[in-house]
Amino acid sequence: MSDNHHNIHYIELPALSVAAMKAFYGEAFGWTFTDYGPQYAAFHGAGIEGGFDESQDYIAPNKPGAFVILYSDDLDASQLAVKKAGGEICVETYSFPGGKRFHFKDPSGNELGIWTEVKSE
Repeated sequence: MSDNHHNIHYIELPALSVAAMKAFYGEAFGWTFTDYGPQYAAFHGAGIEGGFDESQDYIAPNKPGAFVILYSDDLDASQLAVKKAGGEICVETYSFPGGKRFHFKDPSGNELGIWTEVKSE
């Protein structure tokens, strides 16, 4: 068996507009992209490879299912970057044991989270 056996290998996010998704994630997080036709783009620089898929007839992404969470060394700066890039903060920053996080919606309505570790003193 390879070291990758049963590891999460790739994530696809539904896209209402691949162009809008690339603009948002590129501006907010500095991700780069490889286009595979007009309705699909792979993203790079996210810690795991993935893609934006506009080829399906998505009305809007569904809330149930996997929840993608990014990590940030500076949660406040990440929240400002999301807002500046046109993301919608849908759950304000809250604390939990060991950290803090907030949730946002991207241009296609996908809800993701960003968290940071908070070390106890």
